[in-house]
Amino acid sequence: MTQKTLDVLRYIGLMSGTSMDGIDAVLLEMMGTRFRVTGSLHRDYPADVATRLRTAIADPDSIGLDDYGRLDVEVGELFAATASALLAEVGLQSRDIRAVGSHGQTILHRPRANPPCTLQIGDPNVIAERTGIDVVADFRRRDMAAGGEAAPLVPAFHAAAFGKVNETRVIVNLGGIANITVLAGAAGVTGFDTGPGNCLLDVWAMRQLGTPCDLGGAFAATGRVHAELLGRLQAEPFFSRAPPKSTGRELFNEAFIDNALEGLSVKSADVQATLVELTAVTVCDAIRLHAGDTPTRVLACGGGIHNPRLMQRLAAELRDIPLDTTAAEGIDPMQVEGAAFAWLAHRHLERLPGNLPAVTGARGPRVLGALFPHVTTL
Repeated sequence: MTQKTLDVLRYIGLMSGTSMDGIDAVLLEMMGTRFRVTGSLHRDYPADVATRLRTAIADPDSIGLDDYGRLDVEVGELFAATASALLAEVGLQSRDIRAVGSHGQTILHRPRANPPCTLQIGDPNVIAERTGIDVVADFRRRDMAAGGEAAPLVPAFHAAAFGKVNETRVIVNLGGIANITVLAGAAGVTGFDTGPGNCLLDVWAMRQLGTPCDLGGAFAATGRVHAELLGRLQAEPFFSRAPPKSTGRELFNEAFIDNALEGLSVKSADVQATLVELTAVTVCDAIRLHAGDTPTRVLACGGGIHNPRLMQRLAAELRDIPLDTTAAEGIDPMQVEGAAFAWLAHRHLERLPGNLPAVTGARGPRVLGALFPHVTTL
């Protein structure tokens, strides 16, 4: 009896997170339930676009409908150009790709508003037209419509990529916002946003250094943790709220730092060191509280893995729990989120759920996203 050869289905995942440093494009090959990353590309946002995006998030009232409409199309063009550049780099054509999964750029996330709302820009119609590939986008709003937080959505992919039946593992995503996924083997999957990842570090670095980030954690390394400032930062009620929960720059922003600093005299480098400590402590507190038995290992991904100071503090807080990156399991830590939205595009086309109700709080599993075909046949 001959074994049937599985078709290889290729997807491109497009992602820009809360750090807003640029766009990641990841090529994912699916073979049945198995998959592998076979290419990736990162492109920075043009400086003016990054500035306008940060302004829109920091002060939503400052952006009018005209500004919103232009940004939506411009970001869509940039997403499309990044996907096309990835195709050129790996030597494939549009016809070789089954679909693009585009997360878009989040500019608003209010899961506890009345009514709850979340908004990602980067017009998928533009991406479909420019690339000649079907696009799956708008992944978050269906989960929110079903009563969920619409975030984090990546834990389902974490389970598929990194889960082991007889192990408890924790995946830590150190993006602008940090989140954890607890892979508890047969006991199931849980996950939630823990609070700031890099977002506060980047805000303070921009203010003090004029740079988008504290490169290599060098600035933080010259400072010391300020105990009173750390205590004020940790007093934010989000940290003690039970999951499911998600957050964004609407809470963890420049004003959050300034409010905590009120009446204190703290050296700028000490503020940076304290913000590193805040990320490390809140992530590790969440792991200790929600991972149950001691995890066999913690795997980190996202831009924060490039901050040695942050990784050192995480390792120290985790004590005897081994800390590594997802590269140890075959996926570059900077490719995980892009790969996840390629995988979610596949789930959509196969009419399979992409959310985990235990993570988001939705009323049940849902097929996520909407399809934007590159050609409509009448």
